[in-house]
Amino acid sequence: MTELLPRIPGTDDGYDRVRSCLDRATAHLLERQDPAGWWKGELATNVTMDAEDLLLRQFLGIRDPRRTERTARWIRSQQRDDGTWATFHGGPGDLSTTIEAYVALRLAGDPADAPHMAAAARFVRAGGGVERSRVFTRIWLAMFGEWRWTELPAIPPELVLLPHWMPFNVYDFACWARQTIVPLSIVRALRPVRPLGVDLPELHTGLRPPAAPPLTSRAGWLHRLDLTARGYERIAVAPVRRHALRRAAEWIVARQEADGSWGGIQPPWVYSLIALNLLEYPLDHPVLRAGLAGLERFTVAEETRDGPVRRLEACQSPVWDTALAVTALADAGLPADHPALVRAGRWLLGQEITTRGDWAVRRPHVPASGWAFEFDNDGYPDTDDTAEVILALRRTGCDSDPALRRATRWLVGMQSRDGGWGAFDADNTRAVVADLPFCDFGEVIDPPSADVTAHIVESLCAQGLADAGVTRRGVAWLLRAQEPDGSWFGRWGANHVYGTGCVVPALVAAGLPPEHAVIERAVTWLLRHQNDDGGWGEDLRSYVDSSWRGRGASTASQTAWALLALHAAGRYRSAAARRALDWLVATQRPDGGWDEPYHTGTGFPGDFYINYHLYRIVFPISALGRILRDAGDAPAPVSPAAAGNEPA
Repeated sequence: MTELLPRIPGTDDGYDRVRSCLDRATAHLLERQDPAGWWKGELATNVTMDAEDLLLRQFLGIRDPRRTERTARWIRSQQRDDGTWATFHGGPGDLSTTIEAYVALRLAGDPADAPHMAAAARFVRAGGGVERSRVFTRIWLAMFGEWRWTELPAIPPELVLLPHWMPFNVYDFACWARQTIVPLSIVRALRPVRPLGVDLPELHTGLRPPAAPPLTSRAGWLHRLDLTARGYERIAVAPVRRHALRRAAEWIVARQEADGSWGGIQPPWVYSLIALNLLEYPLDHPVLRAGLAGLERFTVAEETRDGPVRRLEACQSPVWDTALAVTALADAGLPADHPALVRAGRWLLGQEITTRGDWAVRRPHVPASGWAFEFDNDGYPDTDDTAEVILALRRTGCDSDPALRRATRWLVGMQSRDGGWGAFDADNTRAVVADLPFCDFGEVIDPPSADVTAHIVESLCAQGLADAGVTRRGVAWLLRAQEPDGSWFGRWGANHVYGTGCVVPALVAAGLPPEHAVIERAVTWLLRHQNDDGGWGEDLRSYVDSSWRGRGASTASQTAWALLALHAAGRYRSAAARRALDWLVATQRPDGGWDEPYHTGTGFPGDFYINYHLYRIVFPISALGRILRDAGDAPAPVSPAAAGNEPA
């Protein structure tokens, strides 16, 4: 391919090696663009998606041998030598994930006394059995008679009747949580039991439930509130309960997306199908038919040495991936009128959301705009995607000014009272709901986070609003959010390396000089956590154990995040940056990409993680392109509209 960056006479050959690395990566990314203009890498998670797909099909009576065999083959391939399944590559065995995988394999015909099954069952019993699994796992087991409904926390469907200003209404929960809680409230109220076809005594220990938290704690009085709610379920007034179930069903149906999903994510999707089926929606009803058909779009089929496998993505990320790819290619030097960038820009413009969604409950007067993560998710645009799309569109040759103005106005309107931004809602900060007994898995609120706020601050600066009050409040929020060690927490990426890699470029774009004490502390933290091989990595255990912060095997994406921060801070000529560039060059594959088995994306901190297959390409390209551009003392070409407003 043609050179994207100028040569520098008289420099060492390290520059040429890095430039060749960038050229190969850029060619690889260009080859992956869909003719329609978008990019999408696989979102790999853990086997709970696949296990629950088989359980869903068993519950609905549509499980077939072909899907079962291929899904089971995939689940077996992910079992570790100790018999367990983990929630992320290299992580410890997880009790609930292992239980769900085990049950799915029993459904597929694997006998309990098979060595791989016996090893899994031993781990489950040693961890306390089904009795110590998360609430969602026990709900699945209750649907098949392997757990008692009376021993599960209450999720009254009457929650959907509460006005949005009352505590514990559904809008107190994050969008992903409310979309899951509403259908689960129907399932919990109707308490179905359908045949599983196998018995699971080997997963039970007979342990008594854990003691209730003390009444002096918030969790303690919420536990007592749950007991009251369970008592109410025994005496619920029939007309009120029927009205609540009907309203919950209407709420669910109104939020089905064009592709048949709910929110474009797996948990509310499967529970909505089950809930509506329990309310006597037949499988050939248009809503259920579309929902089941849509799951096929999220299915990944692959041939392996052991035979064909089938797995599900928990979500898909074409808008996010496309925006990051455009920025990466522009950083690599592609001109704004390059056909790939123009196609991507036109596709992104066609994905703008102009209808109002749940976000309008808290922001009723903000005009609609924004972009979602997925192909079809008009109900839930998010601020993070919108910020990245703004930055990307400014790097294309498309006429995007009207859309950029609408999107900027929407982002301004979605700022929370404290000056930061959450991903989907404004002021979704009622932390008390996280202590409800049924909320034992993952984040259930959407408070402002450093990574999201940083991306929005950077996009507002690109839009010429660096000195505006809304931006200065966002900067002030970021300054308050810096950890004592100099890093920032990463809500949607792993973890402090991601947060720091997001915030430093945003603060520099907002006008903080690289020598500012805040930037210096962040750089010091990064340098202190560089691996001996020159790269950066952070194990996902850092979400629950601070000793893991900044510690982990080097990955291409996390190394690139650190380099982006060093570049913004003016440290791209440092010895640390050179070592990181050497690591990227040395580990690049012949096809231009990088291997990255580790999960570096975050769904729920502490519980659910994602391996974005495109992260290992787009972020290294951006880091390499920005550093080589500035090291060459000659800027890469950019569109006239973006001149002077590039991300730092």
